[in-house]
Amino acid sequence: MDHAAAILIAGPTASGKSALALALAEAIGGVVVNTDSMQVYADLKVITARPSPDDAARAPHLLYGHVDAAENYSAGRYVEDARGALLRAARLGRVPVFVGGTGLYFKALTVGLSAVPPTPPEVRAAVRARLVAEGAPALHAELARLDPGSAARLAENDGVRIARAIEVVLGTGRSLPDWHREGLRPLIDPADAVPVFLAPDRDALYGVIDARFAAMIEHGAVEEVRALAARGLDPRLPAMKAHGVPGLLRHLAGEISLDEAIDKGRQDTRHYAKRQFTWFRHQLADWPRVAPAEAFAMVMRRVG
Repeated sequence: MDHAAAILIAGPTASGKSALALALAEAIGGVVVNTDSMQVYADLKVITARPSPDDAARAPHLLYGHVDAAENYSAGRYVEDARGALLRAARLGRVPVFVGGTGLYFKALTVGLSAVPPTPPEVRAAVRARLVAEGAPALHAELARLDPGSAARLAENDGVRIARAIEVVLGTGRSLPDWHREGLRPLIDPADAVPVFLAPDRDALYGVIDARFAAMIEHGAVEEVRALAARGLDPRLPAMKAHGVPGLLRHLAGEISLDEAIDKGRQDTRHYAKRQFTWFRHQLADWPRVAPAEAFAMVMRRVG
């Protein structure tokens, strides 16, 4: 390959993606672009293992910590932010190195995404309040009237997805299936990209996950979550569900010990890593799966 429009580095959490992206960016004069749905939040620096200032000094880093935890960041907004990152990389004359563990973001970049517009905040808030007050089955019955197709696909207790489907109908006047038929075009042609999925040994990965979570605690994760808790945000927001946050919130509320919170964070992260392996195997099956130690040489051969 004479030229790569982008390098795409995915893999389970704690597999060494960020270190690989930084090494590649330094080697080829690239720019690192975040592709992780939790590292976008400004409030979650330690608990998401965001790149350090020293890393940022070695190569430009984009789309890290630019979203407030009070926001419900979406894949659609990520695509727009990634479009801006691609333009900036082009102006700098650098190859973008997309790195992260959020499969939906990589699929949006290379396959495309449905063109659902943002719903008005007041509509979203009203529907979410009704979900709490009336329960998912009641909203499911309403969805069956507004959007029978979506209702037929959703279980009556799937409150989050039911609420989302109702928000779209009320906020846009069209159903989710209607919008899904009008997809956003992908930003990156897979033929011009170098994708790689880091596939470490699972037992070794779980050991790294456990050690990294302990390091997060030592470097201020509890204090970070305490500051987040002090904001009094809706517990259903994505930032409030980041791995490690729910357990530490319960610890700070006096419900469980710190050791129990750490165990919960480790277990949640391990389960997430398993889901990442499965998702990429099914959704982006053509991506090369490479041992972390071999990935740098493989990508460098591909980019020439």
